[in-house]
Amino acid sequence: MSVGPAGPPPHAPVACVRHPDRPTGLACTRCGRPSCPECLREASVGYQCVDCVREGGRGVRRATTVAGAPPGVRPLVVPVLVAVNLLVFALTAAQAGSIAANFDSDLFVRFALVPELAAAGEWWRLVSSGFLHIGPLHVAFNMYALWIIGRDMEVLLGRGRFLAVYLLGMLGGAAAVMWLQPGTIVAGASGAVFGLMGGLLVAVLRLRRPYGQVLGLLAVNLALGFFVPGISWQAHVGGLLVGAAATAVLLYAPPARRTPVQAGGLAALAVLVLLAIGSAALAL
Repeated sequence: MSVGPAGPPPHAPVACVRHPDRPTGLACTRCGRPSCPECLREASVGYQCVDCVREGGRGVRRATTVAGAPPGVRPLVVPVLVAVNLLVFALTAAQAGSIAANFDSDLFVRFALVPELAAAGEWWRLVSSGFLHIGPLHVAFNMYALWIIGRDMEVLLGRGRFLAVYLLGMLGGAAAVMWLQPGTIVAGASGAVFGLMGGLLVAVLRLRRPYGQVLGLLAVNLALGFFVPGISWQAHVGGLLVGAAATAVLLYAPPARRTPVQAGGLAALAVLVLLAIGSAALAL
């Protein structure tokens, strides 16, 4: 009877492919490579190694909204905008010593939109005026509308896209005021809010939802601008048109090229609005 060198016992553990110093009797159910417990993750069938899990994740298309935003994101931009507007109103009221006559404050006078002053170089008024309001009813109405409409639009568009629509709507309203309402003092977030209303109409059309209520909301609010003294219908219409156009760029961009189309479309729209403001300034 001859005795040879002893070999490894049958079914002896082999080393983990990621940790050669760790013997293991386990293996990935996808690639079959030996893996230690630290390198395995529970899958729908058995356990897969971390490499296979990572590779599989690359091929999984993550769910997004029609605008390309991650679903279920909690609104953040809307409450910040509401807080900023309320803070600015409180500051103007404190300076003026009156809530009803807060427009007598130095802050209001320096930052409200006066087309001739904006054309003369005080360009910041185009934006700063969107955070000023005349009296408590004005700020309350705009902030209520921003809160109700803005939260759903921010979830649909995503934070960055939502802020872009808001600011473009604000500038669109300012451009309309520069062209159509010289010789006045204009303030309020109405241009931006109407931009969101226009965006909301585009959204319900894109999602094929009933749009009768949205049209009714738009009609009533636009009518107020034409029949109630002291309301700038020009800012409303300008914001509405630009906000609707910006939202259309975001929602109708082809998914395969969504990011470059959205970025290019918003940039082109911004250039057009700025050109409109510049040409109005030259005409004043």
